[in-house]
Amino acid sequence: MQENIIGWDVGGAHLKAAWLNSKGEVLAVYQEPCPLWQGLQTLEDALATILQKLPNEIKQHNLTMTGELVDLFSSREEGVRAIIEVMQTTIAHDSLRVYAGRLGFLLPNNINSTQFDDIASANWLASASYTAQQVQTGVFVDIGSTTTDILLLNNGLVSAQGYTDFQRLKSNELVYTGVVRTAVMAVAQSVEFAGCQVGVMSEYFATMADVYRLTAELQEQADQTETADGAEKTSAASANRLARMIGCDLQDFSLAEWKNLADEIRKQQLKRIQESVQHQLARLDNLDNCVLIGAGVGRFLVQEIAETLDLKYLEFDSFFTATSEVSEMKIADCAPAVAVAYLACDI
Repeated sequence: MQENIIGWDVGGAHLKAAWLNSKGEVLAVYQEPCPLWQGLQTLEDALATILQKLPNEIKQHNLTMTGELVDLFSSREEGVRAIIEVMQTTIAHDSLRVYAGRLGFLLPNNINSTQFDDIASANWLASASYTAQQVQTGVFVDIGSTTTDILLLNNGLVSAQGYTDFQRLKSNELVYTGVVRTAVMAVAQSVEFAGCQVGVMSEYFATMADVYRLTAELQEQADQTETADGAEKTSAASANRLARMIGCDLQDFSLAEWKNLADEIRKQQLKRIQESVQHQLARLDNLDNCVLIGAGVGRFLVQEIAETLDLKYLEFDSFFTATSEVSEMKIADCAPAVAVAYLACDI
């Protein structure tokens, strides 16, 4: 009988899952919206939706998370506890393992308060650790809807300078910017537009999803977050939201000019990520055989950075021999969920 192994990545905005068989083949990956700040019911609903697509007979469920950070919880510890409790309520206790990063996998009932910091937001280490098993030297870059993880890999190991979010923000290994949910005002304070420099309003009028809809780079299946104004996700609606960012209406300029504005904002986000990649590359003695590995729904930016820096580019997908056609998401879109399932297989 086929042994099914599931990897779960509980984020603050999405729930991701990866389904592996006993041969280590990825049968499917899934992503469901999960705006956890609205309540634990959103996690329960997303779990139910994905579980309906999975087989009844599952050998093991493996959990990693970042959702403990949302302001539904008064502390990260409270968030970790609450997420584990929801998973335990839904999934049989004896099949659930919790990824605690450098501590490995823990049984939920054996977790104590000294281990919560290792569990909180450790999904990046799952992805980077699996990648380090495949690549000797490189930089793993996962650009998601909200954040970007940038990890140096050296001699087949993850050479991380930080562990907690605070430490990783200091070390430029966590850049709080993504291609969907990030507010435009968090990326650009001024832009070159219509031949002049224009300030950008500090208002939540538009997100980076609007930018990448206009550049035609955002996959439809990854575009799961509501728009800033609750309106539709067309090019015209996205352009209208970007227009508000510089005090204009859609009709004030052509769609081509609004696409130029999107390109300018994109350029600023790309520069910030590239500088952090170069910060990690500078820690290597030389760049011989160094590669950039791209993951996340924004990995098209990683490929561009690799071309700019004249480095070889690999997709996280390339480490796997099989994937299924039953899900719209790609393996690289859900790297932590896939990685945590694989790491659990090695226990």
